[in-house]
Amino acid sequence: MFHVDLEYNKGILFARLRGNLTRKSSYKLNNYLVPVILKHKIKFLVYNLFELTGIDESGCDALMNTKCAIRTNKGKIYLCEVPKEFNQRIKKLRIKETASELSALDLLEV
Repeated sequence: MFHVDLEYNKGILFARLRGNLTRKSSYKLNNYLVPVILKHKIKFLVYNLFELTGIDESGCDALMNTKCAIRTNKGKIYLCEVPKEFNQRIKKLRIKETASELSALDLLEV
């Protein structure tokens, strides 16, 4: 089971991911989150991966699609609280990482 908890605060969209981000669940990011980012011209996105239990290549591709959408809006994207077991896979995405949502807030200075 995969769930995305969204919160928009101070011009930043916080997306907290819970469960397995796999081929079966990545459509939630591709078909829902990406259009929302583009429609509302959201510039700043922070993914919290603390409760992510699994990620495969399709999940990484979905994260990359949101990165492209944010770049279209000339914005910035951060990952925070990345579980150690996903470090290797996440590093390939070349998305900036930060320790927590609070530190991302400081870096974005919106």
